Amino acid sequence: MTAGENSLQSNKSIPDLAPLEAVLFDVDGTLCDSDPIHHQAFQEMLLEIGFNNGVPIDEEFFIKNIAGRHNDDIAATLFPDDLPRGEKFCEDKEAMFRRLASDKLPPINGLYKLTKWIEDHGLKKAAVTNAPRPNAELMISKLGLKDFFDVVIVGSECEHAKPYPDPYLKALELLKVSKDHTFICEDSASGIRAGVAAGMPVVGLTTRNPENVLMEANPTMLVKDYEDPKLWSALEELDKKGDSLKTAA
Repeated sequence: MTAGENSLQSNKSIPDLAPLEAVLFDVDGTLCDSDPIHHQAFQEMLLEIGFNNGVPIDEEFFIKNIAGRHNDDIAATLFPDDLPRGEKFCEDKEAMFRRLASDKLPPINGLYKLTKWIEDHGLKKAAVTNAPRPNAELMISKLGLKDFFDVVIVGSECEHAKPYPDPYLKALELLKVSKDHTFICEDSASGIRAGVAAGMPVVGLTTRNPENVLMEANPTMLVKDYEDPKLWSALEELDKKGDSLKTAA
């Protein structure tokens, strides 16, 4: 199966997952609004080397070529004729990101409302990211979620990173939960495709990426943030269905 195929897409809605076992989260743009920091780091460093004839990369270029993608793919896009240089550039850029992120890392609106709901329901949870592990751990720590996640899955530590399903399948395996009782929160087309290919419903966040781009990846629903009434309506239905299953048992 190729990364772009959606043949394994779950037709389940969020309420169909009852009884819910786990929630899986991407990190960049899903836990925190970090894309502007990544954009700034790429923009400044690419300017220094005269990339694009010295014209700063704009948001459209960033979304199309960088956001949500693994560094190996970014390096190949930016430096197609010199991959080792591209890989070193991306390493240096990540170090710059960590310096910038240590000062300011705003959580997605409603994040702590959702994490409390998850904890109150006794669910398992994983962070699943294409970010390098030092970045992921820095962001999770800065957000005060170090003790929240049971496991952190990093794309480069799997056979394939997103948009392949491997990182999400590894999360299911480590948490010992079923794809039929788990949903994913993602903000990029690459991440949504990975979740869909892993056979789970994906809640897509329109943090920075255009709705039409995200919809092409087939999310179960799109929400503005974790305060969105659409999300809470679905979770309320999920609770009701879970209660009725308990009663029937």
